[in-house]
Amino acid sequence: MISMQTLSRETATVVRAVARHNIAVALAMLTSFAFLSFSRPAAAMNIQQITSPGGIHAWLVEEHSVPLISLRYAFDGGNSQDPEGKAGVANFITAMMDEGAGNLTSEEYQERMEDISMRMRYDDTKDSLYGSFETLTANRDKAAELLKLSVQKPRFDDDAVERIRQQLIANIIYADKDPSKVAMREWYAQAFAGHPYARPSSGTVETVSKIKRDDLVAYHKRIFARDNLKVVAVGDISPAELGKLIDDVFGGLPAKADLFPVAKVQPLTGGSQCVVEMGVPQSVAVFGLGAMPRKDPDFMAAFVVNHILGGGGFSAKLMEEVREKRGLAYSVYTYIQPDRYTSILVGSVATKNASMGDSLNIIRNEMKKMAENGPTEADLNAAKSYLTGSYALRFDTNSKIASQLLGLMQEGFGPDYVENRNKMIDAVTLADAKRVAARLLKPDDLIVTVVGKPDGMKSEIPAAQSRVAAPTRG
Repeated sequence: MISMQTLSRETATVVRAVARHNIAVALAMLTSFAFLSFSRPAAAMNIQQITSPGGIHAWLVEEHSVPLISLRYAFDGGNSQDPEGKAGVANFITAMMDEGAGNLTSEEYQERMEDISMRMRYDDTKDSLYGSFETLTANRDKAAELLKLSVQKPRFDDDAVERIRQQLIANIIYADKDPSKVAMREWYAQAFAGHPYARPSSGTVETVSKIKRDDLVAYHKRIFARDNLKVVAVGDISPAELGKLIDDVFGGLPAKADLFPVAKVQPLTGGSQCVVEMGVPQSVAVFGLGAMPRKDPDFMAAFVVNHILGGGGFSAKLMEEVREKRGLAYSVYTYIQPDRYTSILVGSVATKNASMGDSLNIIRNEMKKMAENGPTEADLNAAKSYLTGSYALRFDTNSKIASQLLGLMQEGFGPDYVENRNKMIDAVTLADAKRVAARLLKPDDLIVTVVGKPDGMKSEIPAAQSRVAAPTRG
């Protein structure tokens, strides 16, 4: 860990940079110093739960040695809340949030952000719309005012809407030529046919072309609300100061969101294979199946099993069998993705067209072996050692801490999860791993999408449909 004497000396350098108006340089320097200052165990953090005077709940990790504040926040909804026939609205709005707000045009707003080296970004996922915000403590009030305008009063001016629309359409056209992106998009379309998760997150050229300013205004009105909000702050700010800031920024939003109902869903069962032809020298496959929800008692054991199967890089079984022993692919991997309305184990492999069939057969065989036999004691111990030892790396900067804690808030965990997480991994026994491997890994249910010209492969889509539960309010 960096010494306080060194940190004080470096902070003084930053202060001098601010005094010389080199604020952008200062913020970059502070971000680097924040990385050093947080080189400590995750469990040692003091995570405070606060409630603002206006009733907004937030988590706070105070760190006053560096004059920098990182804020992460999320609104439930994401692109699963896109209106029917207009996929891409959530993605569109994330690109519009710094394109003018309040009485500031796009150019004026971005100039003021640059003047104070404020960083702001928005992103969308299937279930959430995320915001990130960083500022120097000295500029906190000015930066918070700009953030407030963005959150509460985005302009969505017609000229900015049209300019961003053309950028988004260009991105879609470019992505349509990327086999990895097409494979993942088509995998979701195959696995969740008829459900909002099946829609392309960025939309299509057709749907984005139809999105109007009124669609952005309506989405903002429905989604940006106080009951729909999670907030985490890390850095040089006290609980009282944070309470005032989040009331200023978010307090003027509507009290209640108006979310479309979204049904819980399981991926298609019974197995399927979709081949999308693309003239590329090697094919890309995305493969996956249903997994345990985040709060399932078996989730942590499934997380460990996945690490052994395909999530552990060069130590994973799939990498060993597909790459190391046979040289069929440069990379193959899997991960578990628990979303709000489903959970999946998904992976990918890229290889030359002649080798895709063999690669997928090996992947299925390794899943079958793991399901029938489970991992060895040595594999389990190695996985647990890595997963517990590397956990601290998720908390080595202000922004990483804020992002990790925001994810825990969204999943319904308390701050004590950070301390207990490694204990839960250590508690996974060999019997647990074998039982959960059998429950999780069902090669006959594997959904596969291949993009390219794989030798001897064709689409095989069964008549079975996804099982969709009754709608639940978002």
